[in-house]
Amino acid sequence: MNYQPQLAAAANGDLARHVDGLLRVLDVTQALAAEVDLHKILEKINEQACLAVDCERASLYQYDAETDELYTSVVTELEIDEIRRPASQGITGDVARSRKMANVPLPHADPRWNPAFDQRTGFHTRNILAAPLISASDGSLLGVLQLLNNRHGPFDAADESLLAAFAQHAAVAIDRARLVEEIRRQHVVQASLNIAREVQRSFMPDAMPKIAGYDLATWWFPNEAVGGDYCDVVQLGDGRWGLVMADVSGHGLGPSLIMASVRAALRALMLEHWSTIDLLTLLGRSLAADLRTERFITIILAALNAQTHEVHYSNAGHGPALLYSPAEDRFVSLDATGLPLGVLDEPVFEKLPPLVLQPGDLLFFCTDGIVEATDPAGDQFGLPRLKKLIRQNAHVDCEALTDHIGAEVSKHYEGDHPPDDLTILAARRL
Repeated sequence: MNYQPQLAAAANGDLARHVDGLLRVLDVTQALAAEVDLHKILEKINEQACLAVDCERASLYQYDAETDELYTSVVTELEIDEIRRPASQGITGDVARSRKMANVPLPHADPRWNPAFDQRTGFHTRNILAAPLISASDGSLLGVLQLLNNRHGPFDAADESLLAAFAQHAAVAIDRARLVEEIRRQHVVQASLNIAREVQRSFMPDAMPKIAGYDLATWWFPNEAVGGDYCDVVQLGDGRWGLVMADVSGHGLGPSLIMASVRAALRALMLEHWSTIDLLTLLGRSLAADLRTERFITIILAALNAQTHEVHYSNAGHGPALLYSPAEDRFVSLDATGLPLGVLDEPVFEKLPPLVLQPGDLLFFCTDGIVEATDPAGDQFGLPRLKKLIRQNAHVDCEALTDHIGAEVSKHYEGDHPPDDLTILAARRL
């Protein structure tokens, strides 16, 4: 019997199937260039890989690095939403671990075989061809593309070549989707930071009010990540002036929005309440519900009477807050009179006698970013260095003083941006 025509037909059939497979790879290449939806392109790759090799089923698993699991993104001919399996189990798991293709003609005889999939789905696996999906950008594992049950017998070298091509396309698609998602996330983060900066900028006075007999100035340099510093000078209902310095723990949009609430609530309370103790107590109560997520606010509020030069203050755990007397060359620390807001639902503050400012006396409030600014050697700017600069510049106006101290702190810390917001408020009796 002459078998040559049959062999020729078989050869021609194999060639036609291989050409068809290459055309399907080309189709996926074109789809990858046009489609940005990851799920759609993975469905396309999975479907075309199954048709190109002419197998019964294809499964594309993605790798979840957090759980060390493989989970199905798309599966042909299977009415199950998702399959998850430990990346350490089965033939698919071995492909993921070894990052090498596996061609298994008799999976049931393979020691790596895990029958759970067949048992769950009722499917009968006769042979397996699986390839790892490896990121071209960083070499990380992205998943596994698996083909089951070649309709023409065991998977051959041509099938392996086709699967390798489809696996590369799938890896490119996942890599690209991750890059797009990261770009989107960065845009969202940047937009959030821009909003937070605008919110925070509104906390700082555009210009200092004119208070007869007093010189005032502020200086502020925001951290790149944005924090929750707040500085203000507001006239109280009894004619005194409220000097405020506050700091919300943390960075980002959240602290900025909390501080916006602090500013609005405090300004509203100042219309009817003039005692610093009452103001901080009421403020703490009003914010208790907003500060239950491990956030707290340090704040000092000083009420300045420009006629009598008396200063009443309450301090909810904020520092540094200093009074410097050039005549006596003496610093007085305006220490905490209560805990930071958010620690207690009902804040309690100690009542102190007022300070009396003499000509030349300076009130100096700042946030902790000033003294905690750290140089490359790990040395903090520190309170002693801050006091030295205040003492050396006691004769200059407050704007020059705050600018000079801000410049010295900016030269001290490591990097282009401070690790925390830097905020200063200075008020001197002339």
